[in-house]
Order: sequence, then C-alpha cells, then structure tokens
Amino acid sequence: MKRILIALLKPLSFLPALLMMYTIFSFSSQTGTESSALSEKVTRGIVVTVNRVTDRGWNSQQVEQRVDRYEYYVRKAAHMTEYCLLAVTIALPLYVYGLRGMSLMLLAGIFCILFAAGDEYHQSMVDSRGPSVRDVGIDSLGALIGILLVRIFSWIALGGHTRKRR
Repeated sequence: MKRILIALLKPLSFLPALLMMYTIFSFSSQTGTESSALSEKVTRGIVVTVNRVTDRGWNSQQVEQRVDRYEYYVRKAAHMTEYCLLAVTIALPLYVYGLRGMSLMLLAGIFCILFAAGDEYHQSMVDSRGPSVRDVGIDSLGALIGILLVRIFSWIALGGHTRKRR
C-alpha cells in the first residue's frame, strides 16, 4: 500500500516547479511599464525600510536617489531569486526520482537555462519588453545557486557530513 501511495504522489513533486514556471511567465507577461512600476515599488519599500531600521534620516529626495540607483540591482536580484527557486523546485523532484551528482546538475541546469531563454523570447512579444542575453546569464546563475543548495541540503540530510573518507 505504501509503495502504491508513493508511486501516485511522486509525480506531484513537480507541482511546485510548475507553479514557479507559471509565476515567472506571469511576471514576464507584464508590460515594460507594469514591470518597472513593480520593481520601483519593491525598491522603494527596501530603501524606506533601511532608512527606518538604520535611522539614516534620509529625506524624500535622498530616498528617491537611492531608489533610482538600486532599482536595477533589485530587478536582477529578483531574476536570480526566481530561477534559484525554479532550480530548487526542479532539482528536488529529480533527486526524489534518483538522479544524483552531475546528472542532476546538468538536467536541472539545462532545463532552467532553456526555460530562461524561452522566457526571454516570450518577453520579446510583450509591449515595451525585449529579450536579453544578460538576463539569461543572471537567471542561469540563480539556477546554479539553487541546484548547489539542493546538492548541499541533500548531502547534509543523508549524513554526508558525518561519513568518514576512505
């Protein structure tokens, strides 16, 4: 009975990856104006929070200058984070299915890179958006971080850190 339940539930382990792909696709479907407004809003929230928490005393003009200065970096960090999460949600189910080592890294990595390239192509059809090879590189770096996190977590969870080397 347990084996039947596991066999039925295993394919569901890919649902978080599908949800992450949908989320990325949704963000890429935003027009350039909508995407910029969202990035600016998030950046402003970060700058205002830093100003309050660290008691910097920035006036509204200084806040705006920092929002303008850091918006690009916040946007690129969002790209990396999306693809880090995508890689994790792809690598974990592959690990459950028995993929390990370099095979896991290659399959999850290639999938994420292809998805990033497809996402950039999709953006070329959205108003005020365009494809960017740089973004594919940033997305790929985020995916690599996610895959490495899965490998490290799996190694620790399986007791790899306590095994003696031969």
